[in-house]
Amino acid sequence: MPHTIVDLLDRAAQANHTDQFRLGSLISLPARGSLIAAGDIHGHRRNFERLLAFADLDNNPDRHIVLQEIIHGGPTDSEMGCLSYELLFDVARYKLNYPDRVHIIMGNHDIAFISNSEVIKDSREMNRSMRLALARRFADDSPQIEQAMSRFLLSQPLAVRCDNRIWLSHSLPGDRYLDKFDHQVIHRKLEAGDCEKLGSAYLLTWGRNITEAALDKIAQLFDVDIFILGHQPQPQGWAKLGKNCIIIASDHSHGCLLPINLAESCTVDRLVESIVPLASIS
Repeated sequence: MPHTIVDLLDRAAQANHTDQFRLGSLISLPARGSLIAAGDIHGHRRNFERLLAFADLDNNPDRHIVLQEIIHGGPTDSEMGCLSYELLFDVARYKLNYPDRVHIIMGNHDIAFISNSEVIKDSREMNRSMRLALARRFADDSPQIEQAMSRFLLSQPLAVRCDNRIWLSHSLPGDRYLDKFDHQVIHRKLEAGDCEKLGSAYLLTWGRNITEAALDKIAQLFDVDIFILGHQPQPQGWAKLGKNCIIIASDHSHGCLLPINLAESCTVDRLVESIVPLASIS
C-alpha cells in the first residue's frame, strides 16, 4: 500500500506539471466555460464532497475547479494526529481523473510542510500532528510517503489567471514585503528555496491585511482586475477586501464556493451575488 500511495502522489505531481493550461507556475484559463473557486479546505471532507458535486465535471466538460490548502485540519486519529493527508490522497486522485480541469494552488500550509517549518492551527503545530499520524499508520514507510507528499505539494501552481482578468491565489504579498517579492516566480518552475521564509512563493501565500493601495499595485503587476483569495479565516464563509478582492473560505459549516463564468467580464459585486454556501449543496 505505501508504494501505491507514493506512485499516486508522483503521478499526480506529474499531472500538475503537465497541465495543458500551465506555463511556469501559473495556470492561464481561456475565455470559455466556467470555473468553481474554493477557499481553504483544511481536511473538511464533507465540503470537499459538496464542491465535487456542485462542479459535476463529468457533465460539464468546459468547467474547471480551483482547490487550495487541503491539509491541516479535519478528523484526527485516537491520539489527535491530523488525518488530512487522507483527503490529500483523494485530491490527487481527483487531479488524475481530470488532469487539465482540476487545479490545486499552493497554500501557506503546503509551504510549511515542504520547508518543514512550524504552522499553528487550533493550538496545534500541524506538521508535527500530521507526521505523527503518518508514522502511526505507515510505520517505517512514513518517510517515503512524506517525501512524496512534499513532491506533490511543490508541484502545485502558485496561481490561476483567467482571460477575463480574474486572478486566483492563496494570498498575495503583504505591504511590508511587496518590494521583496519577485513576481517572475510565476513564470518558472518552483524550487524548494522559493518556499523558505521570505522566498517568493512564501511571500505570495502568507500575506495578510493587504491594503487597497497594495492590491492596486499588484493588480497592475499581474495585469488583472479582480483577486479571489483564501488564507484569511472568514467565519461567514467570505468577505470583500477593498474594491477588487474577495476572500473565500471552504473549511467550516459556513463555508462557500464561488462560480465564475470565464466567458464574460465580471465585477466584484456580481461575483459576490454568485457566492454559494456549501451547506446548501446536498
